[in-house]
Parts: sequence; structure tokens; C-alpha cells
Amino acid sequence: MSDRQINITGWVLFVISSIGFIIASIGNFWAMFGSIFFLLACLVFMVPFFRKSS
Repeated sequence: MSDRQINITGWVLFVISSIGFIIASIGNFWAMFGSIFFLLACLVFMVPFFRKSS
């Protein structure tokens, strides 16, 4: 596997884990708040993998 494939696999696993945290935190505002921001942060870090390089 290339470094790019390993990195994207890691970020996908982080996104899956953050979705699990969101599901587990239903009913707890602060846990849900933190889980959603964790998901957003993971998605921001994934942007360079999907942007066309110039």
C-alpha cells in the first residue's frame, strides 16, 4: 500500500469512529457537541485527498 492509501484508510477509520461516538452520545449534549466537532475536523483533514492537485 502506498502512503496515500494508508493515510486515507486511517482518516476513513477516524470518520467511522466519530460516527460511532455520535451514535453513542445521543442524549448527552456535550458528548454530542464534541463528537460532531471531531467528525468535522476529520472531514477537514480529508479535503486534500479529494482536491485536484494543480
